[in-house]
Formats: sequence, C-alpha cells, structure tokens
Amino acid sequence: MLSPDAAIETVDLAKRYGRITALVGLSMRVERGSIFGFLGPNGAGKTTAVKLLLGLARPTAGDALVLGAPVSDDRAHREARRRVGYLPELFRYQGWLSAREVLAAHCALMGIDRAARGHEIDQALATVGLARRADDRVQTFSKGMQQRLGLGVALLGRPELVVLDEPTSALDPVGRHDVREIVRGLRARGTTVFLNSHLLSEVEQVCDRVAVVDQGRVIAIGALRELLRADTVRIRATGLTDGARASLAREGFSLDGDGERFVARDVDEERVPALVEALARAGARVHAVEPQHETLEERFLALLAPAAEGGAQRATAEKKEQH
Repeated sequence: MLSPDAAIETVDLAKRYGRITALVGLSMRVERGSIFGFLGPNGAGKTTAVKLLLGLARPTAGDALVLGAPVSDDRAHREARRRVGYLPELFRYQGWLSAREVLAAHCALMGIDRAARGHEIDQALATVGLARRADDRVQTFSKGMQQRLGLGVALLGRPELVVLDEPTSALDPVGRHDVREIVRGLRARGTTVFLNSHLLSEVEQVCDRVAVVDQGRVIAIGALRELLRADTVRIRATGLTDGARASLAREGFSLDGDGERFVARDVDEERVPALVEALARAGARVHAVEPQHETLEERFLALLAPAAEGGAQRATAEKKEQH
C-alpha cells in the first residue's frame, strides 16, 4: 500500500509505447528530506519514470504518489506539482532575455505573488552564482552558466521536492562542487532531491540512497553503505607466520602478501572485527586495518553485467529463430 509520508513512492509503475516497454514495474520509495540517486544506462527507463512522476506521461499500469498525491488523480497531482522544482536535461531559454527576465517569467508562470518575486529572483541568482550576471542576456552565457540558470529556475518558490536531470553535465569541477553544496543545502532545509545523473562520482558524494535501473526494472536499491561492499581489507601486521596464515584460512580468511603488508579478500565490513580477533589469536601484532570499499562505478558495472549478458543471449536466440 502506498504511503503519503514519502516524497515519492511507486508500486509496479509501468509504461508501454505500442509494442515497446519503456518501464516494466518500477517500485521504490524516496524519503522526504533525502537525496536520492536514480541511476541506469541509456535506455534503462529513467526518463520515462521522471515523466510519469511529473505528469508528462500517463502510466500503463501501477501507481505512484508524489508528495502524497496519486499520479492517477489529475487534480491532486497538479496541486502537488506546484511544490516540485524540475531541471530537465535538455532545455533552452530565449537568448534575448536576461537571467533576471527568465526567472521573472517563471515566477509569473508559477503564480508567485508579485511582491515576493524580486526576493525569489535575487535568492535564486545568489544561490546558483549568477548574481553578477543577472542582467546579461542568456545568449552571452556559456553552457555551464545556462545550466546554473536552469537550476535557479528549479529552485524558485522553495519547492518541497527538486528533480534534477543531469544537473552537473555541463559544469567544470568548480561548478560541480558548487552544485553539490547547493544540493546538500537543500537537504539541510528539508527539501527532497531526486537526482538523475550519469556522473557516478557525483552521486556517490551526495546521495543518501540510490536505485539502479536497467531494462525498465530496479535491479538494486538501498543506502550507499549497503550497496557498496567492503570486500577487501588491507592489513599491516607483524609476526604472521605460515602456520598463523594456515590457521586464519581454516577460519575462512585468505590472505595475500608477505612481510608486513597483506590483503584479505571477500571480507565484508561486518566480518572485519572477527578478522582482527583471528589475527590476534594467531599471534600477529596488528598495526593497521583498512577496509576498501568498491566505488559506485564498480558496483554499477557489476550490477549491469548479468543483465547485459542476458540481453546478448536473447539477441543471439532471436537471430537463430530468424534464420
């Protein structure tokens, strides 16, 4: 059963376009006040999911709540969308307008009170670092500056939920750092951020939870600490004899290396204390233990590998049938 307490919740959300299935059965929950990463390769169904959540397309099956409003209830969902800020991946503003004029136009479209518009615009410009270029025409902006302006538009009206589609794709390292700080600031004030990005290092730095989508399905979802395994432990120890290593092997700990530096593989974070105890019982003096977490990119590729293999097998079978 869907819960209105979540910022976003979907159950078996599906979308078909004729014979093409864009989304199979998306089920996920995004807690309010969190930063949620939505990841997947091109064609995985991410854009379709965002369109369904924002009312830009209707689901074929399943249901979803956005800020407590069902996407199937046009009136309620329309009211909820007033509390959502959105930065699409591809957007363009009229080049002859200034940054301030672009923001003013969106304030009018959003129905923000005239008396409050000046403050809203100044705040958005300051937040995204465009205060000094407020009256310059958009056509003079670099791609990165236009990206900042789009982010400013998404932040107008202090939305409860901000959906960002590739917000750092056109930014240099300084710009990406600034966006990370903006996103963290949104979380600090209780705003939910739904972040769709191909830059996995960016997602890894800011997201509380992530969902990995492939071929229209969620193949993994959870907190980063749950998804990123600590399966390698680097150890600096003395007094580790061959007999001690054999004793450790009987307890399920296989060590590579010699001298004082060793690596224990296939050891998740919960087993690290047991490894240290086993080393002490074996007579070793332990000087350092360092669990090595896999990166989000490594985990992402590992999750996609079985699906890619399955897709290749299906394609081969289809070719054989055709012949």
